[in-house]
Amino acid sequence: MTVRTRFAPSPTGSLHVGGARTAIFNWLFARHAGGQFILRIEDTDRTRSTEESIQEITDAMEWLGLDWDEGPFRQSDRLDIYQKIANELLESGHAYKCYVTSEELEEKRKEAQSKGDVLRYKREWAKLNEAPDEPYVIRLQTPDEGTIEVQDSLRGTVTFDAVEVDDFVILKRDGFPTYNFAVVVDDATMNITHVIRGDDHLINTPRQVLIYNALSYDIPKMAHVSMILGADNKRLSKRHGATSVVAYKDKGYLPEAIINFLSRLGWSHGDQEIFTKTELIEKFTLDNVGKSAAVFNEEKVEWLNSWYIKNEPPEKIAGLVLPLLKEKGLDVELDEKLIKIVIELSQRAKTLNDIADMIGYFYAEEIKYDEKAANKFLTPEILPILQDITDRLSQLSDFNMDEMHKIFDQVMEERELKLGKIAQPVRVALTGGTVSPGIFEVMDILGKDEVIKRLNSAISVIPDEEVSNET
Repeated sequence: MTVRTRFAPSPTGSLHVGGARTAIFNWLFARHAGGQFILRIEDTDRTRSTEESIQEITDAMEWLGLDWDEGPFRQSDRLDIYQKIANELLESGHAYKCYVTSEELEEKRKEAQSKGDVLRYKREWAKLNEAPDEPYVIRLQTPDEGTIEVQDSLRGTVTFDAVEVDDFVILKRDGFPTYNFAVVVDDATMNITHVIRGDDHLINTPRQVLIYNALSYDIPKMAHVSMILGADNKRLSKRHGATSVVAYKDKGYLPEAIINFLSRLGWSHGDQEIFTKTELIEKFTLDNVGKSAAVFNEEKVEWLNSWYIKNEPPEKIAGLVLPLLKEKGLDVELDEKLIKIVIELSQRAKTLNDIADMIGYFYAEEIKYDEKAANKFLTPEILPILQDITDRLSQLSDFNMDEMHKIFDQVMEERELKLGKIAQPVRVALTGGTVSPGIFEVMDILGKDEVIKRLNSAISVIPDEEVSNET
């Protein structure tokens, strides 16, 4: 048997991280088994489904690297299939036409509520107002007694009371299928062997089992994974921060980090935290998927992202940062300078956006000094020291970090100063602020001409001691 899994999102918004985890689990399960992964768009909700959402979902899947073998199929293109199979159920006596209007149902619902009951549809109402030309829905005839068993790979046998399931609609008046009917028909006709989905769908499963049985279809193996919670142990929502894949992409996260993080939400392999995609495919099974709800830890995904930024090839990170810099209006190329900068900045960056935000001074035509930093470090007292360092650096024929170190060591020894007393003023002169990679790394990246130019610019704005005393 060829394993076939599917991911079937509704295109009513962006791809939520919970949906992304479901897609990842299905994708990994199929790839581990050498099977096939199908993408299906469940767009029969005509009031909420949008083309923009479909595009966002497929873009997010591609960004994550979750390639599909078939699809994306759209339910809205398969209406004739649902109608044909619904009519087969009519002919076999497993379903019937129902002419009860929505107004009549609402009246009965209110009547039940007034008695403290829950309305369950009775098939004796089916032929109210029956007439060949009247609109109707098609309902599945469900058992009046007994139990409905759901076999779940994670939870074992889950039993439902058949009395709780009324005769539910499978085809609406407009010819569109209901969710449960479309899912069963799609999974059966697409030969889906394994359904891995959130446990919020468990309540739908008994209805789906009844449809499978009525059509004599084989029921795929089911696995309902626990929901994702926020840090407050409540269901993950926008109040917990970013919840869509595109939001994390826009914030400068790497797809490798998101895949790694979401794979570990509810699944584990010993104490291992970092996985390549190849390792995930090799090691993923349902045996290690837990039953307890997983907690979304924003600090953990941030830590993972920073790990990947540090450990991915700097050429790759530089290539990802480049368009962000272009958006900021910087005239930057993917060259040795940018790669050197990325190597340094990636050591303290949590996201690609962090690197893009920190990088500006390396390409600035003119340095803008942070006022507090300039007042503290670009002072008359430091002026002769900066002039001395600038003169010595100007005389270097080989501008490398070893030679820079020697000059700083000489100045420190002659003036009996510690490195911090020299390095911070130089850092402010070169970058405009007090935070940067190591000063020698910054100087090496900028190059001799730019370093001398920036030091001279800083010297020119520092008042000498005489002027300072007069004021």
